[in-house]
Formats: sequence, structure tokens, C-alpha cells
Amino acid sequence: MSLVDLQLFTVVCPYCGEGYCTTVDPSIESETYYEDCQICCHPIFFSVRSNHDDESVQVITGRD
Repeated sequence: MSLVDLQLFTVVCPYCGEGYCTTVDPSIESETYYEDCQICCHPIFFSVRSNHDDESVQVITGRD
């Protein structure tokens, strides 16, 4: 995988309310993971779903 394969998304932390940019891999159909907020360091739950038919990517974030 190269950096070209990644997509940049702006997310809003459910703890501090600040927005920041992060990358996701749209080649994976569905995945869940935790990533620490770049501002307040709380763990954010990520659910990423890719639709390869229309090339859309859905990113849902939430608290632990």
C-alpha cells in the first residue's frame, strides 16, 4: 500500500469537539479500530465502510 491509496478525512473528536485530519484506507471493505485524538489524546472509535461499486467511503466516529 502506498500513501496514494489512502484518503484524507476530517473528523470531529467526540470528547473535545475539535476537528483534525486523518487518513483511512478505502481498499478495505469494512473495518473498526481505535485512534487517539490528535488534540486531547482520548481514544476514538472508528468504523470505516467502503462501497467499491460507487467508490464511496463512510467514516463513523464515536466514544469508547
